[in-house]
Amino acid sequence: MNTKNRILVIEDDKQIRKLMMTSLKSNGYEVECVSTGEAGILALTGQKTDIILLDLGLPDMDGVALIKEVRQWCQAPIIVVSARGEDADKIAALDSGADDYLTKPFSLDELMARIRVAQRRIINAESADETGMEFTNGNLLIDYAAGVAYLDNKELSLTPMEYKLLCLLSKNVGKVLTYTFITGQIWGNSLDSDVATLRVFMASLRKKIEKDTAHPEYIQTHIGTGYRMLKL
Repeated sequence: MNTKNRILVIEDDKQIRKLMMTSLKSNGYEVECVSTGEAGILALTGQKTDIILLDLGLPDMDGVALIKEVRQWCQAPIIVVSARGEDADKIAALDSGADDYLTKPFSLDELMARIRVAQRRIINAESADETGMEFTNGNLLIDYAAGVAYLDNKELSLTPMEYKLLCLLSKNVGKVLTYTFITGQIWGNSLDSDVATLRVFMASLRKKIEKDTAHPEYIQTHIGTGYRMLKL
């Protein structure tokens, strides 16, 4: 039970909204529920929110557009809970700044597990801010506290998902991380669809940090197993 974490639910389906609110409150969370994107933005600007549960199919705006707007000034973890199950929808939401994606229908146990993953990210981020840690490997520099990465002294333009993958690899430099481990850390599960999404993000990350993607210097693929950041 954790009464310190405040969760904002942005969901237009009355029954699902009620189900989420009841379950979250029974698990000790402070909960606010709204049914539109505009109301969600007002709620976020009104008081501190720790975690956001967001439906993409809102009556007044598309959820992906809402994520992009919110990410300009709010870094609270966003867990998308949507009936849209296509990989393209997942990638659009995650690439816009969402932290996780849960497809309807969903189990409450899985929702709670995703929220616990988000809580761990909050704790890890706070720890990084307190220590001001930096990571260097060859010409790569990651400033964990600032949430910025540099290559050859130039700031990398990374999406939120690319940055998360880079940080995960850097914090396990030299270790082979399996697909299951990576998807579990990033999205809280290890479904086949998430592995496919992972490959897409890893390819885009490599294009930004590798001089020659055919002969990678930083991120090595272990076919059928996962990825490893090489120690330079």
